[in-house]
Amino acid sequence: MRNQTVRIPYTPRSLQAELHKQLSAHRWSVLVLHRRAGKTVMSINHLLRDAILCDHHMGRYAYIAPQYKQAKAVAWDYLKTFAGDIPGVKFNETELRCDLPNKARIQLLGAENPDSLRGLALDGVVLDEYADMPESLFAEILRPALSDRAPKTYAIFVGTPRGHNAFYELYEAAKQDKDWFTAVYKASETGILPQEELDAARSMMSENQYLQEFEASWVANVEGSIFGAEMSKADDENRITKVPIDNTAKVNTAWDLGINDATAIICYQQIGHAIHVVDYIEQRNEGLPYYVELLEKKNYLWGRHYAPHDIEVRELGSGKSRREIAYDLGIDFSVLPKLPVEDGIHNAQVTLSRVYFDYDKCKPLIEALRQYHRAYNDRTRTFAASPKRDWSTHGSDAFRYMCLSIRDHEHFRRPTQPFADNKYNPLGNEVFA
Repeated sequence: MRNQTVRIPYTPRSLQAELHKQLSAHRWSVLVLHRRAGKTVMSINHLLRDAILCDHHMGRYAYIAPQYKQAKAVAWDYLKTFAGDIPGVKFNETELRCDLPNKARIQLLGAENPDSLRGLALDGVVLDEYADMPESLFAEILRPALSDRAPKTYAIFVGTPRGHNAFYELYEAAKQDKDWFTAVYKASETGILPQEELDAARSMMSENQYLQEFEASWVANVEGSIFGAEMSKADDENRITKVPIDNTAKVNTAWDLGINDATAIICYQQIGHAIHVVDYIEQRNEGLPYYVELLEKKNYLWGRHYAPHDIEVRELGSGKSRREIAYDLGIDFSVLPKLPVEDGIHNAQVTLSRVYFDYDKCKPLIEALRQYHRAYNDRTRTFAASPKRDWSTHGSDAFRYMCLSIRDHEHFRRPTQPFADNKYNPLGNEVFA
């Protein structure tokens, strides 16, 4: 086929052309695309081009959808349309397979039965709507299938967000790896869909549905999300990244102390106006000695340690407060003032605009802040006044305390009151005339 001119009836949009270029330059790619962005057309044509140009015998390529019938409904007609003019091409309707004259093959598959995909040998694979696929599919089955002709083999993960699942975790991990290509495209940015259509869609969908489907939002489906908008902004501004420790600055801590529950500790530095959250600890059913020992093992220049007001409550057994116990263990806590939860939330929302999170060390905290929400009452059609208490509460409470301690730090950085002028004479100069 290399001696023939084969014309495919496909003219990529500028976005698709750029993606083809990037996909060809990377072995692993994650694409988060809004609805109607043309991801299936682009994916089929990318596989088709590589299959046509395959330089070895019997190239094998696959397009995988969450379900087999979905692959047939969404992609089969596209494959026949774009490959139909190739001389000698054959289509197998039963197996959804396209056989090219150079012995290369493209097959459409479903992910509903992962074990049926075992034993494949692949040169390239597209996993469309990966958020709806079993988490074990790639690691256990498809990754080994790409090993035979490595490193020329590749995988492309495509989809629209479905909250925080395997697709989200893959995207977050890929962003930190220079060998991966990642891209997010929102309908408001690509210009593919006319504004009139977007406005019409928005009027017929809930705000969360619209943001998820057309604005590629990972947190839109968390109904009643408290910090969702602020965390999305932090993500957009690349403030969830690798945050190195500044060895010249002290590391402070903010604690949410649990008794028969989880204890959460946020380690942070104040670098100028910015707040760097550099580490996070969360553990259950452990006493203060455990956490003190854990902090001692970390090679940080410790500053101040902050805890909420209830650390001064005395325990019935020992008669001592946890603040006194911590002091005996070597930690002198600064006690934060009691503040209504709503006031603390508002303060945290404002402070979040200058917070940087270390993705590797603070992943549980980042996820907690994204999932922290108010429960929705279907009967009254209103959200609860108080945040829902679940696994996300501990990290979010510790974050509220951290933001309150920031205000405390800034108070201590204010210039001192200047000395009064001791030459002032209340009786006036006439006395000494």
